Amino acid sequence: MCVLAIDTSNLVLSVAVVDDSRVRGEWTSNLNKNHSVTVMDGISTLLDELNIDPAELTGIAVAKGPGSYTGVRIGVATAKSMAWSLGIPVIGISSLEAVGMNALSFTGGIVPLFDARRGQVYTGLYRSKDCQTLDALLPERIILLTDWLDLLQQETSGEPLLFLGEDLDKHRDVISDVLGEKAMFATPAFNHPRAAHLAWTGLQQLKEGKGIPAHDLVPEYLQLAEAEAKWIEKQEK
Repeated sequence: MCVLAIDTSNLVLSVAVVDDSRVRGEWTSNLNKNHSVTVMDGISTLLDELNIDPAELTGIAVAKGPGSYTGVRIGVATAKSMAWSLGIPVIGISSLEAVGMNALSFTGGIVPLFDARRGQVYTGLYRSKDCQTLDALLPERIILLTDWLDLLQQETSGEPLLFLGEDLDKHRDVISDVLGEKAMFATPAFNHPRAAHLAWTGLQQLKEGKGIPAHDLVPEYLQLAEAEAKWIEKQEK
């Protein structure tokens, strides 16, 4: 089996190809460029360098959100279009989980987060399972960071918590003030999502028969876009 993975859900653009035994190739960019322009070039370049014809792909894994509304849509639309044209299944995987998989060797709680503005974050709480997958201990949500930290205090007793994500610089001081030594932070390299993790997880799900038709995949924003929220508010009035 051979899986292509795509993550455009935030600032980082990452694509990878994984087969049953190894990561065949991976390309990641952390430049603030338009993913809609660069994602297909990245996929094409990677497949060409690996000498893989798209027809050889078994499935396509994609980060389905939460994250940037535009970024999530670009990745999901690209994955759906390719999967539909190739007649192969698609696997949607949480963008938060993708970052959390960087810490599969950590034995405490794993807390990926993305900034959601107005003091809010997209986040969840995970634990590594046999250094292979993540178990969700608290469901993903959008929440005020201060409320989230209070909840973590209640639910995790004294165990260490590893925080991950490119937006940590915006929130690190608050996290440290509330949680003290319980809060841990990795080096910057662990904050970037890797498409290789997405591809590997997608491969395992394909083996379990969890791939879905392209048209069935929907993004997971965790909240309405601002324009949608304003439209609904206007209709209710």
